[in-house]
Amino acid sequence: MSGSALFPASRLEDAAERVRTGGLDALLLTPGPDLRYVTGYDAKQLERLTCLVIPARGEPVLVVPRLELAAAQASPASGLGLEMIAWEETEDPYALIARRLGPVGVAGLADQMWALMVLRLRDAMPGARQVLASSALRDLRMRKSPAEVGALREAGAAIDRVHARVPGWLKAGRTEREVGTLIAEAILAEGHTQVDFVIVGSGSNAASPHHEVSDRVLRPGDAVVVDIGGMMPSGYRSDCTRTYAIGEPPAGFLAYYQVLKDAQEAAYRAVRPGVRAEAIDAAAREPITRAGYGAAFIHRTGHGIGLESHEDPYIVAGNAEPLSPGMAFSIEPGIYPGPNGARIEDIVVCTDEGGERLNNAARDLILADG
Repeated sequence: MSGSALFPASRLEDAAERVRTGGLDALLLTPGPDLRYVTGYDAKQLERLTCLVIPARGEPVLVVPRLELAAAQASPASGLGLEMIAWEETEDPYALIARRLGPVGVAGLADQMWALMVLRLRDAMPGARQVLASSALRDLRMRKSPAEVGALREAGAAIDRVHARVPGWLKAGRTEREVGTLIAEAILAEGHTQVDFVIVGSGSNAASPHHEVSDRVLRPGDAVVVDIGGMMPSGYRSDCTRTYAIGEPPAGFLAYYQVLKDAQEAAYRAVRPGVRAEAIDAAAREPITRAGYGAAFIHRTGHGIGLESHEDPYIVAGNAEPLSPGMAFSIEPGIYPGPNGARIEDIVVCTDEGGERLNNAARDLILADG
């Protein structure tokens, strides 16, 4: 997928328009997902300041350390007609930005900006009130373009291929950590450039949603929650959970697993434009509560995904935001009654007609020979 499709030049003007209409005097984006979204530049996080400056009036500029200028020029940012200012080691880039902007009343700072830079910018522009850049960029980033959905679809297919290999690695006598290592290698082999997380929760560890891995040895009869994801070359992320059993599943497990599967399906079928995010959470929660497992569903139903594994919109009670086409998010109800647990997670994108699953691995309980 071409960088120009994923990171079109129009993004810079779209961001500038949000600055003008959002009551900001400037938007300041340091390395991270906000900068990459607007320019396509996947800049290194360094103590040396790289900062895209988008003023409400005037032309934007990318301020970079001299030694990073070549990298910036080789990035998609070079196709935006963007002025790049390289600063030398003996210069103060914060003062440079302050001089460039002049008086600033409200500055939007990248949501993931290092405190080091937040405080230096505050000192350089003491009269500026600092707010989050998401106040300007949230609506843009939340609604994915067809190219972004394509990138997420590619990521979903890649992580599905990893899950297809997992049953062969769930052998009694192996540790969670050993299985996790095999999974991490496969995530990279299946096209990701970075492993974001590997959760292999077996036995009682399956009841801890963010367990990751340990030296616990897999045993026959274990339920195993495997939640994995990574970053593709596009910068877009995968995230998918499936639950497995080694041999015969634990007593009582199949009953609540079927409840979980029905809940995940109900939430997926509730997706359509105009439906509130909290209604998707409620659709997942209702059958789980009705079956008596409500207290064992201890987290929100989902989170948005894109250039970050977790971003807006969040599928949670209290979020009355209506869904619209292009929003991409997880649907991942879980039941964790102890001494085991289960979760099923797909990435779903809201379409004009309803929802499209971007993960298509089987959702039935997957039995490993062990």
